[in-house]
Amino acid sequence: MERLLDYNPVLLALGATLFTWFLTAMGAAMVFFFKTINKKVLNSMLGFAAGVMIAASFWSLLKPAIEMAEENGDIPWVPAVVGFLLGGAFLLLIDKILPHLHMGLAREKAEGIKTQWQRSVLLVLAITLHNIPEGLAIGVTFGALAHNSDVGMLAGAIALAIGIGLQNFPEGAAVSIPLRREGFSRLRAFNYGQMSGIVEPIAGVAGAYLVLSVTPILPYALAFAAGAMIFVVVEELIPESQTGNETDLSTIGAMLGFATMMLLDVALG
Repeated sequence: MERLLDYNPVLLALGATLFTWFLTAMGAAMVFFFKTINKKVLNSMLGFAAGVMIAASFWSLLKPAIEMAEENGDIPWVPAVVGFLLGGAFLLLIDKILPHLHMGLAREKAEGIKTQWQRSVLLVLAITLHNIPEGLAIGVTFGALAHNSDVGMLAGAIALAIGIGLQNFPEGAAVSIPLRREGFSRLRAFNYGQMSGIVEPIAGVAGAYLVLSVTPILPYALAFAAGAMIFVVVEELIPESQTGNETDLSTIGAMLGFATMMLLDVALG
Protein backbone atom coordinates (compact mmCIF):
# COMPACT_ATOMS: atom_id res chain seq x y z
CA MET A 1 0.00 0.00 0.00
CA GLU A 2 2.94 2.34 0.69
CA ARG A 3 3.92 2.14 -2.99
CA LEU A 4 0.60 3.70 -3.98
CA LEU A 5 1.63 6.85 -2.12
CA ASP A 6 4.30 7.41 -4.79
CA TYR A 7 1.62 8.00 -7.43
CA ASN A 8 -0.02 11.31 -8.28
CA PRO A 9 -3.19 11.71 -6.16
CA VAL A 10 -5.12 12.83 -9.23
CA LEU A 11 -4.23 9.58 -11.01
CA LEU A 12 -5.21 7.61 -7.91
CA ALA A 13 -8.55 9.44 -7.81
CA LEU A 14 -9.08 8.67 -11.50
CA GLY A 15 -8.32 4.99 -10.95
CA ALA A 16 -10.64 4.80 -7.93
CA THR A 17 -13.55 6.49 -9.70
CA LEU A 18 -13.07 4.33 -12.80
CA PHE A 19 -13.46 1.40 -10.43
CA THR A 20 -16.72 2.79 -9.05
CA TRP A 21 -17.95 3.48 -12.59
CA PHE A 22 -17.05 -0.11 -13.54
CA LEU A 23 -19.23 -1.44 -10.71
CA THR A 24 -22.07 0.79 -11.92
CA ALA A 25 -21.66 -0.82 -15.34
CA MET A 26 -21.59 -4.29 -13.76
CA GLY A 27 -24.86 -3.51 -11.99
CA ALA A 28 -26.37 -2.20 -15.22
CA ALA A 29 -25.32 -5.47 -16.89
CA MET A 30 -27.89 -7.28 -14.75
CA VAL A 31 -30.39 -6.20 -17.40
CA PHE A 32 -28.97 -8.96 -19.63
CA PHE A 33 -30.23 -11.52 -17.09
CA PHE A 34 -33.40 -9.94 -15.67
CA LYS A 35 -36.25 -7.99 -17.25
CA THR A 36 -37.85 -6.90 -14.00
CA ILE A 37 -36.67 -6.23 -10.48
CA ASN A 38 -38.67 -7.05 -7.39
CA LYS A 39 -39.80 -3.92 -5.54
CA LYS A 40 -38.64 -5.38 -2.22
CA VAL A 41 -35.19 -6.04 -3.63
CA LEU A 42 -35.01 -2.57 -5.18
CA ASN A 43 -35.99 -0.88 -1.92
CA SER A 44 -33.43 -2.92 -0.01
CA MET A 45 -30.69 -1.94 -2.49
CA LEU A 46 -31.61 1.74 -2.34
CA GLY A 47 -31.63 1.56 1.45
CA PHE A 48 -28.18 -0.05 1.39
CA ALA A 49 -26.90 2.74 -0.85
CA ALA A 50 -28.30 5.34 1.55
CA GLY A 51 -26.63 3.66 4.53
CA VAL A 52 -23.25 3.57 2.78
CA MET A 53 -23.46 7.26 1.86
CA ILE A 54 -24.48 8.33 5.38
CA ALA A 55 -21.59 6.40 6.95
CA ALA A 56 -19.12 7.66 4.35
CA SER A 57 -20.21 11.23 4.98
CA PHE A 58 -19.11 11.01 8.60
CA TRP A 59 -16.28 8.46 8.77
CA SER A 60 -14.52 9.39 5.52
CA LEU A 61 -15.35 13.09 5.20
CA LEU A 62 -16.63 15.02 8.23
CA LYS A 63 -14.41 13.32 10.81
CA PRO A 64 -11.20 13.92 8.81
CA ALA A 65 -12.31 17.52 8.13
CA ILE A 66 -12.66 18.20 11.86
CA GLU A 67 -9.32 16.54 12.61
CA MET A 68 -7.52 18.54 9.91
CA ALA A 69 -9.00 21.79 11.20
CA GLU A 70 -7.74 20.96 14.70
CA GLU A 71 -4.26 20.19 13.36
CA ASN A 72 -4.22 23.52 11.52
CA GLY A 73 -5.15 25.38 14.68
CA ASP A 74 -8.55 26.41 13.34
CA ILE A 75 -11.89 26.25 15.15
CA PRO A 76 -12.75 22.58 14.46
CA TRP A 77 -16.45 22.96 13.75
CA VAL A 78 -16.20 25.89 11.33
CA PRO A 79 -14.96 24.06 8.21
CA ALA A 80 -17.24 21.10 8.96
CA VAL A 81 -20.41 23.17 9.34
CA VAL A 82 -19.69 25.71 6.59
CA GLY A 83 -18.52 23.13 4.07
CA PHE A 84 -21.39 20.76 4.90
CA LEU A 85 -24.05 23.43 4.35
CA LEU A 86 -22.39 24.68 1.16
CA GLY A 87 -22.37 21.12 -0.19
CA GLY A 88 -26.08 20.77 0.47
CA ALA A 89 -26.77 24.18 -1.10
CA PHE A 90 -24.77 23.21 -4.19
CA LEU A 91 -26.81 20.03 -4.70
CA LEU A 92 -30.02 21.95 -4.06
CA LEU A 93 -29.05 24.34 -6.85
CA ILE A 94 -28.30 21.48 -9.24
CA ASP A 95 -31.55 19.78 -8.20
CA LYS A 96 -33.49 22.93 -9.18
CA ILE A 97 -31.67 23.35 -12.50
CA LEU A 98 -30.90 19.86 -13.87
CA PRO A 99 -33.97 18.19 -15.43
CA HIS A 100 -34.45 14.76 -13.84
CA LEU A 101 -37.13 12.27 -12.85
CA HIS A 102 -37.19 10.01 -9.82
CA MET A 103 -37.95 6.33 -10.31
CA GLY A 104 -41.59 5.31 -10.20
CA LEU A 105 -42.97 8.78 -10.95
CA ALA A 106 -44.91 9.98 -13.97
CA ARG A 107 -43.18 12.11 -16.61
CA GLU A 108 -45.13 15.12 -15.37
CA LYS A 109 -43.35 14.86 -11.98
CA ALA A 110 -39.96 15.70 -13.49
CA GLU A 111 -37.93 18.25 -11.51
CA GLY A 112 -35.56 20.98 -12.62
CA ILE A 113 -35.89 23.21 -15.66
CA LYS A 114 -38.84 22.16 -17.81
CA THR A 115 -37.80 20.24 -20.91
CA GLN A 116 -39.18 17.88 -23.53
CA TRP A 117 -36.42 15.33 -22.95
CA GLN A 118 -37.48 11.70 -22.96
CA ARG A 119 -38.44 9.99 -19.72
CA SER A 120 -35.45 7.63 -20.05
CA VAL A 121 -32.99 10.53 -20.17
CA LEU A 122 -34.58 12.12 -17.12
CA LEU A 123 -34.34 8.85 -15.16
CA VAL A 124 -30.63 8.54 -15.97
CA LEU A 125 -30.01 12.15 -14.98
CA ALA A 126 -31.60 11.48 -11.58
CA ILE A 127 -29.01 8.77 -10.88
CA THR A 128 -26.28 10.93 -12.38
CA LEU A 129 -27.17 13.53 -9.78
CA HIS A 130 -26.36 10.92 -7.09
CA ASN A 131 -22.96 10.26 -8.59
CA ILE A 132 -21.62 13.82 -8.65
CA PRO A 133 -21.03 14.04 -4.86
CA GLU A 134 -19.79 10.44 -4.77
CA GLY A 135 -17.09 11.13 -7.35
CA LEU A 136 -16.25 14.43 -5.67
CA ALA A 137 -15.88 12.72 -2.29
CA ILE A 138 -13.45 10.15 -3.67
CA GLY A 139 -11.46 12.81 -5.49
CA VAL A 140 -11.14 15.01 -2.42
CA THR A 141 -10.01 12.16 -0.17
CA PHE A 142 -7.32 11.07 -2.63
CA GLY A 143 -6.31 14.68 -3.21
CA ALA A 144 -5.77 14.98 0.54
CA LEU A 145 -2.89 12.50 0.21
CA ALA A 146 -0.76 15.32 -1.21
CA HIS A 147 -0.96 17.03 2.19
CA ASN A 148 -1.03 13.94 4.39
CA SER A 149 0.76 10.90 2.99
CA ASP A 150 -0.08 8.71 5.97
CA VAL A 151 -0.90 5.12 5.04
CA GLY A 152 -4.05 5.36 7.17
CA MET A 153 -5.29 8.26 5.03
CA LEU A 154 -4.69 6.22 1.89
CA ALA A 155 -6.50 3.24 3.40
CA GLY A 156 -9.44 5.46 4.29
CA ALA A 157 -9.62 6.77 0.72
CA ILE A 158 -9.54 3.21 -0.63
CA ALA A 159 -12.26 2.18 1.83
CA LEU A 160 -14.43 5.06 0.62
CA ALA A 161 -13.95 4.00 -3.02
CA ILE A 162 -14.83 0.39 -2.18
CA GLY A 163 -17.92 1.44 -0.21
CA ILE A 164 -19.22 3.73 -2.94
CA GLY A 165 -18.43 1.08 -5.53
CA LEU A 166 -20.48 -1.49 -3.62
CA GLN A 167 -23.53 0.74 -3.57
CA ASN A 168 -23.04 1.70 -7.23
CA PHE A 169 -23.72 -1.89 -8.27
CA PRO A 170 -27.39 -1.83 -7.20
CA GLU A 171 -27.74 1.73 -8.52
CA GLY A 172 -26.69 0.56 -11.99
CA ALA A 173 -29.28 -2.22 -11.86
CA ALA A 174 -31.88 0.24 -10.56
CA VAL A 175 -31.47 2.27 -13.75
CA SER A 176 -31.13 -0.37 -16.47
CA ILE A 177 -33.75 -2.90 -15.38
CA PRO A 178 -36.66 -0.42 -15.11
CA LEU A 179 -35.70 0.92 -18.55
CA ARG A 180 -35.89 -2.62 -19.92
CA ARG A 181 -39.36 -2.93 -18.43
CA GLU A 182 -40.35 0.24 -20.29
CA GLY A 183 -39.54 -1.38 -23.61
CA PHE A 184 -35.84 -0.59 -24.14
CA SER A 185 -33.61 -3.23 -25.68
CA ARG A 186 -31.22 -4.88 -23.22
CA LEU A 187 -28.18 -3.22 -24.83
CA ARG A 188 -29.74 0.24 -24.82
CA ALA A 189 -30.88 -0.13 -21.21
CA PHE A 190 -27.36 -1.22 -20.24
CA ASN A 191 -25.80 1.75 -22.01
CA TYR A 192 -28.08 4.19 -20.20
CA GLY A 193 -27.35 2.49 -16.88
CA GLN A 194 -23.57 2.58 -17.19
CA MET A 195 -23.62 6.16 -18.52
CA SER A 196 -25.16 7.31 -15.23
CA GLY A 197 -21.84 6.51 -13.51
CA ILE A 198 -19.47 8.13 -16.01
CA VAL A 199 -19.75 11.46 -14.16
CA GLU A 200 -17.87 9.98 -11.17
CA PRO A 201 -14.40 9.96 -12.81
CA ILE A 202 -14.99 13.53 -13.99
CA ALA A 203 -16.03 14.74 -10.53
CA GLY A 204 -13.26 12.69 -8.91
CA VAL A 205 -10.48 14.23 -10.97
CA ALA A 206 -11.95 17.71 -10.47
CA GLY A 207 -12.12 17.22 -6.69
CA ALA A 208 -8.56 15.91 -6.43
CA TYR A 209 -7.15 18.67 -8.61
CA LEU A 210 -9.02 21.33 -6.64
CA VAL A 211 -7.59 20.38 -3.25
CA LEU A 212 -4.13 20.03 -4.77
CA SER A 213 -4.36 23.55 -6.13
CA VAL A 214 -5.90 25.26 -3.10
CA THR A 215 -4.53 23.63 0.06
CA PRO A 216 -6.40 25.69 2.73
CA ILE A 217 -9.80 24.58 1.47
CA LEU A 218 -9.19 20.86 2.11
CA PRO A 219 -11.26 20.57 5.34
CA TYR A 220 -14.02 22.60 3.69
CA ALA A 221 -13.87 20.41 0.57
CA LEU A 222 -14.25 17.23 2.62
CA ALA A 223 -17.25 18.65 4.47
CA PHE A 224 -18.66 20.00 1.19
CA ALA A 225 -18.67 16.49 -0.29
CA ALA A 226 -20.36 15.18 2.88
CA GLY A 227 -23.11 17.79 2.67
CA ALA A 228 -23.72 17.00 -0.99
CA MET A 229 -24.00 13.28 -0.25
CA ILE A 230 -26.39 13.76 2.67
CA PHE A 231 -28.57 15.98 0.48
CA VAL A 232 -28.86 13.16 -2.06
CA VAL A 233 -29.67 10.63 0.67
CA VAL A 234 -32.44 12.70 2.27
CA GLU A 235 -33.83 14.15 -0.96
CA GLU A 236 -33.85 11.03 -3.09
CA LEU A 237 -32.53 7.71 -1.80
CA ILE A 238 -34.51 7.41 1.43
CA PRO A 239 -37.87 8.55 -0.04
CA GLU A 240 -37.45 6.25 -3.04
CA SER A 241 -36.49 3.29 -0.83
CA GLN A 242 -39.55 3.78 1.37
CA THR A 243 -42.17 3.52 -1.37
CA GLY A 244 -44.43 0.49 -1.12
CA ASN A 245 -45.48 -1.56 1.88
CA GLU A 246 -42.19 -3.24 2.84
CA THR A 247 -40.43 -0.25 4.38
CA ASP A 248 -38.70 -2.46 6.97
CA LEU A 249 -36.56 -3.96 4.21
CA SER A 250 -35.24 -0.59 3.09
CA THR A 251 -34.53 0.33 6.71
CA ILE A 252 -32.64 -2.93 7.23
CA GLY A 253 -30.77 -2.25 3.99
CA ALA A 254 -29.76 1.19 5.26
CA MET A 255 -28.52 -0.30 8.54
CA LEU A 256 -26.48 -2.91 6.69
CA GLY A 257 -25.07 -0.29 4.32
CA PHE A 258 -24.02 1.94 7.21
CA ALA A 259 -22.44 -0.99 9.04
CA THR A 260 -20.59 -2.11 5.90
CA MET A 261 -19.11 1.32 5.23
CA MET A 262 -18.21 1.81 8.89
CA LEU A 263 -16.49 -1.57 8.92
CA LEU A 264 -14.50 -0.77 5.79
CA ASP A 265 -13.43 2.65 7.01
CA VAL A 266 -12.47 1.61 10.54
CA ALA A 267 -10.83 -1.67 9.55
CA LEU A 268 -8.84 -0.27 6.62
CA GLY A 269 -8.39 3.33 7.73
